[in-house]
Amino acid sequence: MPEIAFDRFYRYAKLTELLHALAREHPDLVAIESIGRSFEGRDIWVLTVTRKATGAAADKPAFWVDGNIHATEVAGSTAALFFLHTLLTRDGSDSEVTRALDTRAFYVCPRINPDGAEWALVDQPKWVRSSTRPYPFDEDEPDGLVVEDIDGNGRILQMRIADPNGLWKAHPQEPRLLVRREPTETGGTYYHVLPEGHYDGYDGHTLKIKRPRERLDLNRNFPGSWRQEFEQKGAGPYPTSEPEIRAVADFVVRHPNLTGGTSFHTWSGVLLRPFEHAPDEEMDAEDLWFYQRAGRKGTELTGYPAISVYHEFRYHPKEVIGGTSDWIYEHLGMFSWVVEIWSPMREAGIANYKYIDWFRDHSIDDDLTLFRWNEEKLDGAAHHGWKAFDHPQLGRVEIGGWDRFNAFSNPPPSRLRAEVERFPRWILWQALCSPRLELVHAAAVAAGDGTWKITLVVENTGWLPTYVTKRALARKTVRGVIVDFELPEGAHLVAGKLRDDTGQLEGKAYKHTGVSFWPDYEVTDCRRKLEWVVQGNRGDVIGIRAHHDRAGAVRTLVTLG
Repeated sequence: MPEIAFDRFYRYAKLTELLHALAREHPDLVAIESIGRSFEGRDIWVLTVTRKATGAAADKPAFWVDGNIHATEVAGSTAALFFLHTLLTRDGSDSEVTRALDTRAFYVCPRINPDGAEWALVDQPKWVRSSTRPYPFDEDEPDGLVVEDIDGNGRILQMRIADPNGLWKAHPQEPRLLVRREPTETGGTYYHVLPEGHYDGYDGHTLKIKRPRERLDLNRNFPGSWRQEFEQKGAGPYPTSEPEIRAVADFVVRHPNLTGGTSFHTWSGVLLRPFEHAPDEEMDAEDLWFYQRAGRKGTELTGYPAISVYHEFRYHPKEVIGGTSDWIYEHLGMFSWVVEIWSPMREAGIANYKYIDWFRDHSIDDDLTLFRWNEEKLDGAAHHGWKAFDHPQLGRVEIGGWDRFNAFSNPPPSRLRAEVERFPRWILWQALCSPRLELVHAAAVAAGDGTWKITLVVENTGWLPTYVTKRALARKTVRGVIVDFELPEGAHLVAGKLRDDTGQLEGKAYKHTGVSFWPDYEVTDCRRKLEWVVQGNRGDVIGIRAHHDRAGAVRTLVTLG
């Protein structure tokens, strides 16, 4: 097992080396493949993890895990790595991990966006939202501030410039901390605040931040809820126009055994579920019930609240967003979640922290709470003192303030492992809720005149039904249990079908409680019995394969006689 550090972020070359080492050192469990190349030509790696001795991954229900679709959200890669680490180090000693590897498959993509992450992790970083491809235009704006590490210390902080009309002032109890001035306040020392960077075309009076050429948001490029640029910034010219998203979408569609997934983003410390574009009332009730149950389990195991994007995580009350989760659920009918790793506000003890609303407005007491938490718990890693700097375009400025990348967009390295340790149990729980087809009974009984009655019974032993969601049934994205009957030479079928779509099998998810006044009339609707009559000879061997795209496959041989 290669040694993986969970107190740092890996650049692409080292991450690639580690992933290949995992596959090389665990050939019985891990296979690695490139599912495509990024805009700059980097391979996008996916690891398939399952116990090969118990069957091929394609014959098992599977679960998708990804991270780092947004450039600076590199903790998502760490979370995916830690999940891999958990599977491979706890196999054989942890019953849930062992059972999951025996009966399920995992497809793990630690870094969907290798280009953007590489820009964020170089010695002098540059930040973009996602892809490094210029969009929607291939030229720079002529003037404005370009966000970058201008003083060469490896961090992008803030710059403050004294100005009597500035929005910012020193906190009355902590002069190193800047907060917004009051609406009617005058007579103090005020500042304009900008991200650290150089300034193109400064006119000596007006300040603005130059919008980068690279404005794509890869998470808006999925087909689900896709909208044009005027409605959804960064969505790209058409769905899956970007090579990274096309590779992921193609992989997911080509693996019908997938039953759900979890995508790691940062930050807010919350578990997000669909819909992103519609209220809960538009979701099938059974799907919503399971989402709510999975959310409660997620909160229990991770400490993160579980919420609807539409109802509680909208950037603006009049706007909606789209992404991986909506596409996987809405189009494909699989349960999918987004994890927003890390909440500095909650860690600092801020009460009634309300996700997106907090970023729009909050008390200056919250700022002071964060600052003191930084001083006492992070040894000053999240906020740096202001230092004078002779800016090549703006003249005398001060650089300091909040370190967004290393303490907000991602947990500080000292807190990274503790944060990503929250998630493997919940991912395993979701995967083990998936449907699973198993063989109950197979036999041949002589029926006279050289004929034999063949009986097969299969059942879904998983919690969820074979179709997984009502959405999948409505969108017709999933077939029933297919049974293939294989005759030896010389035998022929008298009754029954060589191939039969026997329909869906229910699971345990939607059964009522013991005191419910709605009885469950179909007690074994998780089970299917099939019969054939065969003309054949004693000793002939009949092959039967039952398979479901999402619930896996079982094979058996039945001998006549």
